[in-house]
Amino acid sequence: MAFQLLLNIFLAFVWMFLSNKFTASVFVTGFLLGLIAIITMRRFFNGRLYIGRMWASIKLTILFLKELVLANIAVLKVVLKPQLTMEPAFFKYDTKLTKDWEITLLSSLITLTPGTVVVHVSDDAKSLYIHAIDVGDVEQTIDSIRNSFEKAIMEVSRA
Repeated sequence: MAFQLLLNIFLAFVWMFLSNKFTASVFVTGFLLGLIAIITMRRFFNGRLYIGRMWASIKLTILFLKELVLANIAVLKVVLKPQLTMEPAFFKYDTKLTKDWEITLLSSLITLTPGTVVVHVSDDAKSLYIHAIDVGDVEQTIDSIRNSFEKAIMEVSRA
């Protein structure tokens, strides 16, 4: 992925030097032409094109921002109720992620979302122990994490 991105930027600079104009619009034109060249020669690269992974990263960022806003609203509702009727819980989350950076990213995303904290990662890195401030159904919360954050991280890291 990094090689393809650097190659695309290099091709954009080559285009700027060939056209003898050093403006942003010429760079963007060169970048787009370089992208077309990379797409045309994609069978010579290992793995998938970097554009797909970048798009998946953008979707993961948007998903996190959406979840961040929704979690803030949910925590605000719990805090502003006249009577505290929250149901805090600790639960074990078994993950399908295998790489250390994937597990770290998932733990960070869960912890950065208000109302949830990853308390411990198991020694074999297959399970996360999570505390949530208000959990109605643990299985529903596990499915929510699996179908949002974990799925998006797998989309970024795997072909």
